[in-house]
Amino acid sequence: MRLIFRSMGVYRRSIALAVILKLLGTFAELSIPYILEHIIDVVVPLGQLRPVLIWGLMMFAAAFLTRTLNVVSNRRAVENAHRVSYDVRQALFRKIYQLSGNQFDAFGLPSLISRMTSDSYNVQTSVQQLQALCIRAPMMLLGGVAMTLLMDASLAMILVIMLPLLILIVLAVSAKGIPMYTRVQGKLDALVRIMRENITGIRVVKALSKADYEKRRFDAANEDMTHTDITASTVMAIPGPFLQFCLNVGLTLVVLLGAGRVNAGRMEPGVILAFLTYFNMIAMGVMGLTRIFMTLSKASASANRIDEVLKAPTDQRILAPEEALSPAGPGFLRFENVGFRYGEDSRASDRGDFAGERREKALDGISFTLEKGESLGIIGPTGCGKSTIIQLLLRFYDAGEGGVFLEGRDVRSYDRDELRARFGVCFQNDMVFQDTLRENVNFGRGLDDGEVRAALGDAMALEYVDALPQGLDYAAAIKGANLSGGQKQRLLVARALAGKPEVLILDDSSSALDYKTDAAMRRAIREHYGDVTLIMVAQRVSSIMGMHHILVMDDGKMIGFGTHEELMESCPVYRETWQIQMGDMQ
Repeated sequence: MRLIFRSMGVYRRSIALAVILKLLGTFAELSIPYILEHIIDVVVPLGQLRPVLIWGLMMFAAAFLTRTLNVVSNRRAVENAHRVSYDVRQALFRKIYQLSGNQFDAFGLPSLISRMTSDSYNVQTSVQQLQALCIRAPMMLLGGVAMTLLMDASLAMILVIMLPLLILIVLAVSAKGIPMYTRVQGKLDALVRIMRENITGIRVVKALSKADYEKRRFDAANEDMTHTDITASTVMAIPGPFLQFCLNVGLTLVVLLGAGRVNAGRMEPGVILAFLTYFNMIAMGVMGLTRIFMTLSKASASANRIDEVLKAPTDQRILAPEEALSPAGPGFLRFENVGFRYGEDSRASDRGDFAGERREKALDGISFTLEKGESLGIIGPTGCGKSTIIQLLLRFYDAGEGGVFLEGRDVRSYDRDELRARFGVCFQNDMVFQDTLRENVNFGRGLDDGEVRAALGDAMALEYVDALPQGLDYAAAIKGANLSGGQKQRLLVARALAGKPEVLILDDSSSALDYKTDAAMRRAIREHYGDVTLIMVAQRVSSIMGMHHILVMDDGKMIGFGTHEELMESCPVYRETWQIQMGDMQ
């Protein structure tokens, strides 16, 4: 709940105005039964029309004022709630970009999506109700009791005796609601994960005729979440009927005792009518409180989940020069005895991993040096750590052992934006955004069409782009669904080239290209980006055999490093890979 109140504080003046308007509207509403009682017991017995009209107009004015103030207040409450939820989503979105790779893996993508959507919506709903029901409901309850005490204290004691019991019931049930709704949101995370996997991989599911299997998986997760939500909602709904029963019993006692006192001449009949109206107001206040506690229980669980992300400690601080490992050393880019495990020092993840669990090393003892303008090819079987090297270089993760250096500086001593601005990157399975081809290459960098076309030309993509009906203005679908695999890869390479990087990283970015196009693209990169340090992760020996250095990986370890000729002599695994692939080409 601290997140909610902290976020509301930014708009405290606007929220205060909404609260004041709601208070005034509630006071006006509370005056209506009192005016009605006065008309019946005092004005009507006078037998004069003028006082009746005057007090009638006063009652009409109170009703009109109640409606107007409530409408204006509710509108302000909605606007304030939207502003608060907007700020929360913005803060959460910015924080997600600051999370380290370990933190992102620990939270999990489905969980982050549901926190951005479902949880932020729950916060928005609670902020709106805090300004409306949280003012009106207690005021209707307390104001109704106060007015009945003013009119007839002895009869009002029926209500006063019941109130503590009602409040205790509501508080006891709401205390159980927060952890229950936290479990509901956790089940929603699992549902989102299955839904996302199926939407992303729907072609594979259809191709393998596994739609029924995936439907059963989704149905099980959906049933689990629904059952948990029903249980939580059922528990939170317990106070409603009980409170209504207590109020009805109290109302019955008021009517019986009041009727007896009217017959005895100790009470005016208008008081009974006013009491009945105030009882309805009190009932509305109590029911409003149950809605408040249900909403706030759900919102508190959601706010805690959002705050968990927002308060995640920065585990990748920028090191001062004196803290950085191994000051100035040889080479433009250097790995020095680097070791790394995924998930080290992270909290338990949504996939069921445990913090502190010792895992196999993804990298172990990696050391190499590149001079500026040199090229490095990295080859090895799937899962051997090739892409992990790239992620450490870009500081998505920090090495657990050893150090990574750029121009003699530990990469941890760079500002992350400064560090990454020096790289042009095309990842394996990279993202094509739903936008024009021009903007997919430009990527908000303010490039002109000449620069965009030059990058497309070097990536061997210009020919197919010019052949499209709208050329650069052709709109790519979500994830580039209307482009072939080779077209997407060339577009993504063009994006990496367009920024004129110091270090160009191509992570298995030519797997969908034919050998001729792959060779032409590598030739264009050598000719036009000769001063760029190139790192290429590949499965094909033909893609990297012309590199200055080749790093052969297996099971997170270096099993070979050198030129193509050197590795053909010294590395049996590389030689065998070359023989197999070259034999396939022949």
